[in-house]
Amino acid sequence: MGLSTTGLGKEGGTGLPKTISPGNHTVKLNSINLEEFGFIKGAYHLMLNVETEPIDGFEGFMIDKDNPEAGHYAGQVGRVKASQYAFADGTTKSGIQIQRDKSILIFLQNFCKALEVNSWFVDQDNKHDTIEEFVEAFNKEKPFKDIFFDVCVAGKEYEGKSGYTNYDMWLPKSSKDGYAFAAKGGKVVPFDEQTHLKKMEVNPVENFGDDDLDVPTRSASDFTLD
Repeated sequence: MGLSTTGLGKEGGTGLPKTISPGNHTVKLNSINLEEFGFIKGAYHLMLNVETEPIDGFEGFMIDKDNPEAGHYAGQVGRVKASQYAFADGTTKSGIQIQRDKSILIFLQNFCKALEVNSWFVDQDNKHDTIEEFVEAFNKEKPFKDIFFDVCVAGKEYEGKSGYTNYDMWLPKSSKDGYAFAAKGGKVVPFDEQTHLKKMEVNPVENFGDDDLDVPTRSASDFTLD
């Protein structure tokens, strides 16, 4: 019997990647955490673990690889830095003092205001001794749970462990065109590839072999901080 060319459908559901890429998206925040930035002592990246709205016929990554009963994400997911640059204590060229913890709190305050959950932020006054404790409480109590918002995601291409293009992603700076994030329908910066995407240098292909026949995939293990 020969190979049938009917009833094939789409392998893997919609055929969409399981992760988001730089662009404009509507997402919710699933969790948030601080990650150390090794090149500056005491510096942190504030990481936003986001998920898009549910997609019909789509099966995302497993929510908990050690607990299959938890199921799969209903949308694409992504790890996005709150800023391209790590939060750190320092001084600008013009002599302005920058405080790591205050900068992180300002971001979280703006985020809470955008999602209309600023009452949670206000209630935390003097409850936490460190920024680590504050972010832990924010992540544990989840005032942001299941609230979708619009966002612009910028990023940089890099070659993942499988040899395919992945993205280091962050929220761009606000501009006259809008903010990096806002409540659904709010004024968000339109994604501009020239401004918001740093592409890898493309090297010419010298030959084609069996190794070139793999189907490109994006793995969760391919994500790196920088």
